[in-house]
Amino acid sequence: MRSFLVVITAVAVIALAFWAYRENYETQEAQAEARDLMQEIARERQRLRMLNAEWAYLNRPERLRDLAELNFDKLGLVPLRPDQFGRIDQVAFPREEEELPILNPVEVSNMEQFP
Repeated sequence: MRSFLVVITAVAVIALAFWAYRENYETQEAQAEARDLMQEIARERQRLRMLNAEWAYLNRPERLRDLAELNFDKLGLVPLRPDQFGRIDQVAFPREEEELPILNPVEVSNMEQFP
């Protein structure tokens, strides 16, 4: 009986060691994947900062003004004048919709059928 307990204990220790070994490698793999994702996030944030800086650079008012002057004939732009702006009371807002009458109602369920 004693040898049986020793064998069962040894098998349990070996099984637990194998499980711990496997869990250790799965944990290391998950940590490596998380590290890779964090590096990718950092690269994407850097790229986003670069794109925002490029967008700000390309949308400088003096640059846009120069482009508008260069392409004035093609674009047909005219300077803004105060009379081109309207007042709020000149805006035609949509009317509130009236409820339409239901001409041919369809009964979809009959509550009288169910007690």
